[in-house]
Amino acid sequence: MTLKFIEKEVIACEKCPRLRAYCLEIAKNKRKSYQSETYWGKPVPGFGDSKAKIWIIGLAPAAHGGNRTGRMFTGDRSGEWLYRALFKAGLANQHSWADKNDGLKLTNTYISAAVRCAPPDNKPLPEEKKNCHIYLEKELKTLRKTGLEVIIVLGKLAFEEALRLLAKDYPKPLKKLEFKHGFTHEIGPFHVVCSYHPSQQNTFTGVLTEPMFDQVFKVAKSLLS
Repeated sequence: MTLKFIEKEVIACEKCPRLRAYCLEIAKNKRKSYQSETYWGKPVPGFGDSKAKIWIIGLAPAAHGGNRTGRMFTGDRSGEWLYRALFKAGLANQHSWADKNDGLKLTNTYISAAVRCAPPDNKPLPEEKKNCHIYLEKELKTLRKTGLEVIIVLGKLAFEEALRLLAKDYPKPLKKLEFKHGFTHEIGPFHVVCSYHPSQQNTFTGVLTEPMFDQVFKVAKSLLS
């Protein structure tokens, strides 16, 4: 099992009819500013360094972001915040992106999401999260072989999925663990670092500021052995 193999499985996934129909509809009826572009429209695979020690888990691709570009956390404002922070932390070779041929590379970092298709209103159904969970399980199994140490969760849903994932091997009372920006939980051999999601809802209102977000990645790097 390799990350490349898992990425191919994700792209070919047809488990959730509602999500597949929505993503294809968005790809057909494009946003006016992207009329000249060809939307990806398929499930979005993970992206990054195959030997990563830092694993970032988000919520899901954006309808006109990852669903358009085919690459996790690109094409929208959330991605602008994430890659800028990764660049400043020395975990990405550039602070922005253009398309899949832009030369963007991550160092020691891999990015995926709890759900791999863009959900309507950013709200995946319970069975859709369950269907996608197998890919998180496979990614964890693969990444831990190459020395995974830190898991950064972006938002409460990603936190909950990470806890469900880790509870299979480390069945301590994880339900009592609190999601709060800046908190780090030690679960088995992993440091789970909590961050608010860099959505416009959080960044436009000041719930998440750039220094707050940058600090998450400074902490993550400091936790590496």
